[in-house]
Amino acid sequence: MADRTTTRPSGNFGSAIVNALLLYGINIWPGWQVLPFLTADMARVLDLINASLIAGIIVNLVCVVIRARALLALGNIVVMGFGVAALLRLWEVFPFDFGDGWSGWPVVVRVLLVLGIVGSVIGAVVEVVNLFRALAGFEPKPR
Repeated sequence: MADRTTTRPSGNFGSAIVNALLLYGINIWPGWQVLPFLTADMARVLDLINASLIAGIIVNLVCVVIRARALLALGNIVVMGFGVAALLRLWEVFPFDFGDGWSGWPVVVRVLLVLGIVGSVIGAVVEVVNLFRALAGFEPKPR
């Protein structure tokens, strides 16, 4: 069964629901503006965050219907690409203001952004390997 994904359709559907809820929560209610540590510059990052969430919704819903490991791997690569772009934009714009709170928050956020970028790049490499394995007909290792 080399053409089957390693996730269940319910997992893909659940991921799509979570992404849709995040999209709704960030853009409509309650909106990102309610978070006191985000500045108006967040609007400069929102397009890439939304694109990443929308791509995740689309990929997961397609993978509910079409259960192909190669398709899932390709979709994950696309989603991670949008995610890395959003993280890089967050790094560049840095729409955070922690006020008079602990002075270490900016460093903590930068470290988390770097971890997210590095983790996404590693994940993308893994998905490229999974894509080639699926196209070659090799069964992915059980998880």
